[in-house]
Amino acid sequence: MTSSEVSTDMKARTVRRHFRESFKSLGRNGWMTFASVSAVTVTLLMVGVFLIILFNMNKAATDMEKDVEIRVHIALNANKQDEQELKEQIESMPQVKSVQFSSKEQELQNLIKDMGDEFKLFKQDNPLYDVFIVKTKNPKDTSKVAEKISHFDHTEKVVYGEKKIKKLFRVLETARNVSLVLLIGLLFTAMFLISNTIKMNIFSRRKEIEIMRLVGATNSFIRWPFLLEGLWIGILGSVIPIAFVAVVYKVIYQYFQTHVHDHFIQILSYTPFVFQVSAIILLVGVFIGMWGSFLSVRRFLKI
Repeated sequence: MTSSEVSTDMKARTVRRHFRESFKSLGRNGWMTFASVSAVTVTLLMVGVFLIILFNMNKAATDMEKDVEIRVHIALNANKQDEQELKEQIESMPQVKSVQFSSKEQELQNLIKDMGDEFKLFKQDNPLYDVFIVKTKNPKDTSKVAEKISHFDHTEKVVYGEKKIKKLFRVLETARNVSLVLLIGLLFTAMFLISNTIKMNIFSRRKEIEIMRLVGATNSFIRWPFLLEGLWIGILGSVIPIAFVAVVYKVIYQYFQTHVHDHFIQILSYTPFVFQVSAIILLVGVFIGMWGSFLSVRRFLKI
């Protein structure tokens, strides 16, 4: 065998040894391993539940923003050509996404559907306007676009709930910022709790590290089995939270599909959302497990 082949073979045997030792350590330190995995499991359960709530809150906020529209009432004296000119003028605005025409007959039908049959009395003398329903590319441009349209020829009035829209955007922005801060705080809390549990695990084995150092083992040789052990702890601790999220969210999703399907509130589809959350939970568990092991071992290697 050449020197390069010998070197490769030695590296492969070292890697196999690290994996083997990491598995053995999990079994030898059963109670501490159980404590570490339990800490990861409980923390990731909270992370999983919070992710479900956070992502669906964000979807609800996005859906509410998408439903924001401007209703442009066309002047009663406007003819078809005037309506077309007004439509083209609105469509030429760079902030506008779509312009949809709704006749006063359609508006009355919608009013009857929403408010009840008593409004059928207005069929003989319809007091409503023909309307252009305008949506912007960015919902936050609604106020600016509405203001410009209100000065166009053949515009009777513009309705978009100015005060409610501004309040809605403030509430949604605040909700998103608060949710993000809470998520970051939860992740840092999770990292602190789990890493401390893993530190206790490694602290109970400090003599093992000292013996390896005395016999001349390098820092990387000592560190890798512990990092791999942290990896397995993160993976094992992710199993129950992932299963919990998959089962519970399926029940919630089926309930919404059955009972709330035609209502305003809609939640994220079961797939790929569950797979995305599961991947996040697994990655967080693996990262925290290895990160906690790395910090703990480094402390003893410095001594």
